[in-house]
Amino acid sequence: MGCGNVFYTLIITFSVALITYNILISANAPLKQELPGPSRTSIVDPIIKMPVERSRRYGSTAKKRLFHTAVTASDSVYNTWQCRVMYYWFKKLKNGPNSDMGGFTRILHSGKPDKYMDEIPTFIAQPLPAGMDQGYIVLNRPWAFVQWLEKADIKEDYILMSEPDHIIVKPIPNLSKDGLGAAFPFFYIDPKKYESVLRKYFPAEKGPITNIDPVGNSPVIVGKESLKKIAPTWMNVSLAMKKDPETDKAFGWVLEMYAYAVSSALHGVGNILYKDFMIQPPWDTEIGNKFIIHYTYGCDYDLKGRLTYGKIGEWRFDKRSFDTVAPPRNLPLPPPGVPQSVVTLVKMVNEATSNIPNWGS
Repeated sequence: MGCGNVFYTLIITFSVALITYNILISANAPLKQELPGPSRTSIVDPIIKMPVERSRRYGSTAKKRLFHTAVTASDSVYNTWQCRVMYYWFKKLKNGPNSDMGGFTRILHSGKPDKYMDEIPTFIAQPLPAGMDQGYIVLNRPWAFVQWLEKADIKEDYILMSEPDHIIVKPIPNLSKDGLGAAFPFFYIDPKKYESVLRKYFPAEKGPITNIDPVGNSPVIVGKESLKKIAPTWMNVSLAMKKDPETDKAFGWVLEMYAYAVSSALHGVGNILYKDFMIQPPWDTEIGNKFIIHYTYGCDYDLKGRLTYGKIGEWRFDKRSFDTVAPPRNLPLPPPGVPQSVVTLVKMVNEATSNIPNWGS
């Protein structure tokens, strides 16, 4: 019996020593400074481990890392019908499996309420002073975020910046991790190509130009406190870029996206580049594991299901066809042979418009 007690004491002592050693080693381990990005192909994307981690987290009592979905919009017919469709699918999928979707806000930068305030949770932001956007209305977006982050009571610790022409196709988990945002990489955001221009806003002492990730501001999931720091810089860099003829000419309609990428880098907030965040029909043909359909491009097909991009098709769906009037209920479905992504898009628009009260009013 005495030997058993001694053996038991030795086991306990060894276990405590081992646990203490591991704690000390972990506490003093150096943090990795490199961030994932297109120029660092050897780095393993940390998102790879997410499915296992999510299954463990949701199978336990661990607190969810909820994010608040925010969409900036004008009061135009064009933006409004898209927001109504988006919010329909947000509500339907919010409480689905593995979802970290919290609240939702349409940040309306018209400066005044509209008749959809009771249908969609809305924050009224003021537009930029007349003439300041120089005809580039997108500059109201960072300014609207600055106002919302400053004045609104946002319960969640993370923000998903989304857009009216996004349709959520399955519940979205919090893809951000370890202080990094989670963002979709855009092939046309190429900081290395425009290094000479970007150095006006991201000086050499801030590090290599590859610290600027190939992202826009949407879709991005980012910590709320990080975004509070980024947003004013994003606004000021956007305005400065627009005022500079060289930068304006170089970036065109994606100028404000570059401004966000620069501002995020200036504040040391890197991004996990998550290609499965969304698809963009007609170029992406399968839904797969994606979370969002971004219907920014027109979808034109002949009656044999062949893409006729650049030429108006015998069948088409293009959001720009509905810039002054909302799309009618029950849009015709694509002909046989059209990819799954486009068929799903039209079916989802039809379901939303069929179930949203007073559609088209």
